[in-house]
Amino acid sequence: MMKRRDYFKSGAVAAVGIPMLGKASEDQGFQGERAADNWYQVADGECALPIRKKRIQCDVAVLGGGLAGICAAVAAARNGARTVLVQDRPVLGGNSSSEMRVHVNGVNHLRPDNYAERETGIIEELLLHNRFHNKQESWPVWDHLLYDFVISEPNLELLLNTQATKAIMDGSTIQAAKCWQLTTETEIIIEAEQFIDCSGDGLLAATSGALYRTGREGKKEFGEKFAPDEPDGWQMGATLLMHSEDMGKPMPFEAPSWAIPYDVENQNPKRNFNGFHNGLWWMEVGSDADIIGEQEEIRHKLMGYAYGVWDYLKNHSDIPGIENHALTWVQSLPGKRESRRFIGDYILREGDLTGHTHFKDTVGYGGWSLDEHCWAGIENLEDPPSYFHYHFHKVYEIPYRSLYSKNITNLSFAGRNISQTHIALSSTRLMATCSTMGMAVGTAAAMCIHKHCNPRDIAQKHINALQENLLREDSFLPHRPARDEKDLARKAALIAASSTVSGDAALLNDGVARDFEGVEHGWESHGLPAEVIMEWEEPINLSKVEIKCDTNLKRNICMRKDSKVSFNYWNDVPVELLKSLDVEARVNGKWVKVGSNHDNRRRLIKFDFDPVRTSGIRINLKETYGAPNAKLFEVRCYEA
Repeated sequence: MMKRRDYFKSGAVAAVGIPMLGKASEDQGFQGERAADNWYQVADGECALPIRKKRIQCDVAVLGGGLAGICAAVAAARNGARTVLVQDRPVLGGNSSSEMRVHVNGVNHLRPDNYAERETGIIEELLLHNRFHNKQESWPVWDHLLYDFVISEPNLELLLNTQATKAIMDGSTIQAAKCWQLTTETEIIIEAEQFIDCSGDGLLAATSGALYRTGREGKKEFGEKFAPDEPDGWQMGATLLMHSEDMGKPMPFEAPSWAIPYDVENQNPKRNFNGFHNGLWWMEVGSDADIIGEQEEIRHKLMGYAYGVWDYLKNHSDIPGIENHALTWVQSLPGKRESRRFIGDYILREGDLTGHTHFKDTVGYGGWSLDEHCWAGIENLEDPPSYFHYHFHKVYEIPYRSLYSKNITNLSFAGRNISQTHIALSSTRLMATCSTMGMAVGTAAAMCIHKHCNPRDIAQKHINALQENLLREDSFLPHRPARDEKDLARKAALIAASSTVSGDAALLNDGVARDFEGVEHGWESHGLPAEVIMEWEEPINLSKVEIKCDTNLKRNICMRKDSKVSFNYWNDVPVELLKSLDVEARVNGKWVKVGSNHDNRRRLIKFDFDPVRTSGIRINLKETYGAPNAKLFEVRCYEA
């Protein structure tokens, strides 16, 4: 056990007051000042002082560019809020980035058949984007696809290599975030109406005075079966991963001087070396005190433990072929699992997950096992690396009240830092699960801007509107069907299809946009081409048709180091995805094409067109990415 120690797009956001150069005699008074900077410019022969300070005004500031933060920022921007995304690393993606290379897991292995219930919405767009553009399955390319996805979004500005270091407060409201951009030596003040902390550790939130806790709750506080008998300070550890390759010839290895020998004789049998070449997730170090303050100590120890394990594998184990393996990548920044958990109006707990509590304010869901990594990590070899307390047979829900601060009025969260217990965190911390939270709070933050309110007001007065917005944009809310009164498809007198192999065309209007818990909610054609027709008794004004198609949500498409293909993993574009289709409207008795897409790459397909007066629409399904039939789950129709 370790010893405890005593580029802005037009119209997106406003950047004001950005002086680039000042005279040395000017009074600077901010973090970026360098009063002693002795800069002689040979170009003009003058001495000057660099002034690097920016003030940015926006509606929503999102801190943290992991997948939860990306989903939050994109959702806020798409819903009309001028948004800034702040990331303290040179790449996006957090633990999924090339710096960490963790699989984007979520609801991956529901029992008894280990099937998926894949997350949709923005995270689905990201994973599909990767499958279309990264067939080589490169982690650095994934970084840049995330970058492409973010900077291509109108109304959204990205700041990399920037950390929010302090909240500037007005009572219990955050007025601005003081940030430092390492690469430009610039202090950036971001003024916003709403702040969303998706940074994991939550430094901005902590400096705002937001209530938070760390450590493990005891059994009694929330009646948690899998909690320790008494509360303690332990937090799940951070991990260092490695990757090795078979070089086809012997590759000797000599351990560095700081490697910590691995005590294989005393390890728990569940600490195995299966898949060692893709990294061992149990090479981790936890903390029972200040895991953030101890991070550099933890990093150094992890390096020692990791190289000690590799030294054992190379020089002392009898693994076949190990003599030809050589390290090709070693993680330098430990991937964290736990630190601060901020307190909201509701604390999510073990019983809510295992008991499948239905929340009226549900906005997300999960289903990974209660995967509590053992206290002390690799410094506690006697215990298994994780306890895997409980495996889920169906998904659980996450309430909106756990995603905003109890005592800071305009502060929300998404990711591992939400309002929950340590045991609940052992499941909800998975990145795809966190992404559902991000999409929810980003959407809610934009609603706060439009309605001139704060997150608690959304929870108390506008939760139905938030849920309908999320469902329309392809989030999934378990046991909460869509019932959007503005959806004209709900008023259709007839929904019919040309051919059917399974399901019923009428199910395209039942409010559930996926097959769920053994119940069918879609329609599948018998071959292609095929068509779906929707008709109204009286003509309607129509300018939008939105369709949700099949991408086989029972199978995972996240990028894996082993490029796994199985009944529940796929390493390419889903063959079920619709590639080519068009939409026609009946105008004055004739079918008129109003939209077409012959290179579709999304599950949610949107057609926007000039308003027409129509009594019916026809959706012509032409081609998938390989499946012989096309399957749809929802058709929506709207007037502009």
